Amino acid sequence: MEISQEKVSIDTIQNFSGKYPKQLWHLFLVEMWERFCFYGMRGVLTIFMADQVLGLALSDKDANLKYGAIQAFVYAFTFIGGIFADKILGFKKSLVFGGIVMTLGNLLIAFSPQHMFYLGITLSIIGTGFFKPNISSMVGQLYKDGDPRRDAGFGLFYSGINIGALLGGAVCVYLGTSPKFGWSYAFLSAAVVMVIGLIIFLATKKHLGPIGDSPMQDIPAPKRTIREIAVYAGSLISIPLIFIMIKNTDYTDYFMYTIGPLAVIYFLYELMKTADPAARKKLIAAFIFIAFSIVFWAFFEQSGGSLALFAKDNLSSSLLFFNINPN
Repeated sequence: MEISQEKVSIDTIQNFSGKYPKQLWHLFLVEMWERFCFYGMRGVLTIFMADQVLGLALSDKDANLKYGAIQAFVYAFTFIGGIFADKILGFKKSLVFGGIVMTLGNLLIAFSPQHMFYLGITLSIIGTGFFKPNISSMVGQLYKDGDPRRDAGFGLFYSGINIGALLGGAVCVYLGTSPKFGWSYAFLSAAVVMVIGLIIFLATKKHLGPIGDSPMQDIPAPKRTIREIAVYAGSLISIPLIFIMIKNTDYTDYFMYTIGPLAVIYFLYELMKTADPAARKKLIAAFIFIAFSIVFWAFFEQSGGSLALFAKDNLSSSLLFFNINPN
C-alpha cells in the first residue's frame, strides 16, 4: 500500500535501518541526472562559443570571458536561490521550479544554438540557482544530528554527482563535436536527462515527508501563495538583466563587485541576529571555508574555460588506437 506524504514523519525517515535511507537513493538519481545536464552543458560552452562555423564564432578570449560570466551568475544565483528556498519556497518547490527552467533553457539552445543561446543560457542560470543548493540540503535532513552514517550518505550522494558529471561531459562533448550530430543534440541531451531527473523526483518526493516543505506552513495559504508567485515572477523578471550582462561581460564585472560585498553584509547580518554561541561559531567556520572554497573554484573553473580552449588547440586526440576528443 502506498504511504501518503502525511504519514511519513521526520522521525520515521531518520530512524531508518541499514547504511542508507531509501530516500537517499532517490536523491542520488535526481542529482546524477541534474549534474549530467549541468556538467554536460558546462563542458561544451566554451568550445561551442569559440566554434567559428557552427557556434557563436567568438575569439578564444571572448569565449573565455563569457564562460566566466556564465559561471559567475550560476554561483550568484545559487546564493539567491538558496535564500528563497530557505525562507519562502522550501527545497521541494525550488528544486522543481529550477529543474523546469533549466530544461526550457537547454531546449531553447537545442532549437537554435546560434540564435537562442543567450536566452537559453540565461534560463539555465536561473534554473541552476534554484536547483543546485537545495537537493544537498535535503540529504542532510535525512539524518539526525550526530548520526555516524551521515558521512557515508554524503559520500554516496557525491558519487552520483561525479558519475553524472563524467557522463554528461563525455556524452555532450561527443555529440556537440561529432559531424553526425552537432551542438543541438548536445544541448538536447542535457534537457532530456533533466526531464528524467524531474520525473524521478516528482514520483518519489512523497517519501521525503516534511523534508523540503515550505517554511511558511503556518502562514495562511493565500499569503503563502502570493509570496511564492512573487519569487517565481521576480526570478523571471531578472531574465533581461542577466541576458544583457552575459552579452556584455563588462557589466558582469560591475555586478560581481556589487553582489560580493552584499553577500558579506548579509552574512554579518545573520551572524549578529544569531544569539546561540554555538551557531555563531558554526557560521564563522562556514565563512572561513567559503573563502577557501572561492579560491579553489576559481582554479577549478579553468577546466571549462582556458583549459578547454588549450586542449582544443594543443592536445592530440589520439590515445593508443582510440580517437578521443581532448575536451
